[in-house]
Amino acid sequence: SFNTSEVTKMSSMFSVCNKLTSLDLSSFNTDKVKKMDDMFYGCLALDSLDLSSFNTANVTDMSHMFQQCSALDSLDLSSFNTEKVTNMNNMFYGCGGLTALDLSSFNTANVTDMSCMFCWCSRLTSLALSSFNTANVEYMSYMFYGCSGLNSLNLSSFKTANVKNMNFMFNGCSGLTKIYVSDDFATGNVTYGSNMFT
Repeated sequence: SFNTSEVTKMSSMFSVCNKLTSLDLSSFNTDKVKKMDDMFYGCLALDSLDLSSFNTANVTDMSHMFQQCSALDSLDLSSFNTEKVTNMNNMFYGCGGLTALDLSSFNTANVTDMSCMFCWCSRLTSLALSSFNTANVEYMSYMFYGCSGLNSLNLSSFKTANVKNMNFMFNGCSGLTKIYVSDDFATGNVTYGSNMFT
């Protein structure tokens, strides 16, 4: 029964609700929301989450949004409009229950920070990033850290000319046998690259 039509910030709204098992947000009006960072951070027991009614057209910050939602075994974000988002760091950190994640509908043209975006998504075997525009991204450190279930990774759409930090980017990806990149995967401005493939 919440009327959220005037809400502009939902940061940390359900953060560390670690025993919450279900959540009905179908009536939420998110038309004016600009910040959703840490919104579901630490919701350890949530095993499903329907966000198909969310309007994210004005959201600029999705950092840590689903961090440590470790019981989620699926997450459909195909309705998300990410056109204005600039920060996606730690967005799916510790989502260890996810086996597949399709983000092919994401518009990431304005994102500058993707550091630790998929950290410890250890059960992921499928990760669709074909539409990712990374032309403005500066930080990719720890981006795929601990994604040990992935055996291939298609980054052919990545443009990394502005990336400064690739520390630990693929660290702990022990199952990876192939990484697909194009000539646009440039490292000329990278100043930090330690343990990138460890």
